[in-house]
Amino acid sequence: MTAADLTQPLVGDPDLERHDGTGRAGPHPGRERGRRTVGRALIHTALAVAGLAMVFPFVWMLLTSFKTLPQLLQDPLSFWPDPWTLDKYVGAWNAVPFGQAYLNSIYICVLAVVGTLLTASMAGYAFARIRFRGSRVLFIVFLATQMIPKQVTLIPFYLLMAQFGWVDSHLSLIVPAMLVNPFAVFLMRQFVLSLPKELEEAALVDGAGRWRIFWSIILPNLKPGLGALSIIVALDVWNSFLFPLVLLNSPDLFTVPLLLASFRGQFGSVDYGLVMAASALATIPMLVAFVIGQRRILNSMAASGLGGR
Repeated sequence: MTAADLTQPLVGDPDLERHDGTGRAGPHPGRERGRRTVGRALIHTALAVAGLAMVFPFVWMLLTSFKTLPQLLQDPLSFWPDPWTLDKYVGAWNAVPFGQAYLNSIYICVLAVVGTLLTASMAGYAFARIRFRGSRVLFIVFLATQMIPKQVTLIPFYLLMAQFGWVDSHLSLIVPAMLVNPFAVFLMRQFVLSLPKELEEAALVDGAGRWRIFWSIILPNLKPGLGALSIIVALDVWNSFLFPLVLLNSPDLFTVPLLLASFRGQFGSVDYGLVMAASALATIPMLVAFVIGQRRILNSMAASGLGGR
């Protein structure tokens, strides 16, 4: 064996370190795969534990809503209902006007979502494609309002609604939601920026104006973003509590969160199984909507290019 042979790396032995071409020994491929597998397993385990910790309160609420009052009094920490019963749901629905509250929340959500999709798509198109003096500064100022806590604007907003005569009216919840939503405008602007300009340039050459371009070209291509935005806005409007609490006084105008708060005050210390059933009635519709639309939301966020702009 010559001295040159001694300097060559040995091959064929899986237990030996491999060389990376520079004369330095690198980690064995099998060991790299093993480390990556262990790392992924640890990450998935941590995520599973965190997910269970977040889901457990909701699952316990659902199971508690199926328990009988004797079981709640004798063993309040029991997990499984024994026996299962729907009496809490029937009692919660009949104890307060849940049907009227559902109708109020549903039609407020529908009007707010439709109005927001229309105004946000138009504003997003204007900020993305129409250049005018101060457009960038105006967009930054408009977007900066998203960073102001809603609690700070509560008193001025109430005074403004009082000037309009909209206190104790659903108009105070519908019209502002339709006209002012900085996040919706930002999301629509990002979607418009992701569309090729060649579509608009071809329409301009054919003599189309801004309105024709928006209605015929831009809006149809915004359908994925509009679908995701509709779910986000619906969740926000449905779960809104502070502003309806301040602006609405008549019980027949209450939304589901307001009715749930009054229900908790009446029955929370008497039978918290009823409160759990009422909470499930208030939560399940939006939970179903989010589960159905979560993939669309994630895909739309990725398609809008939010991470790269």
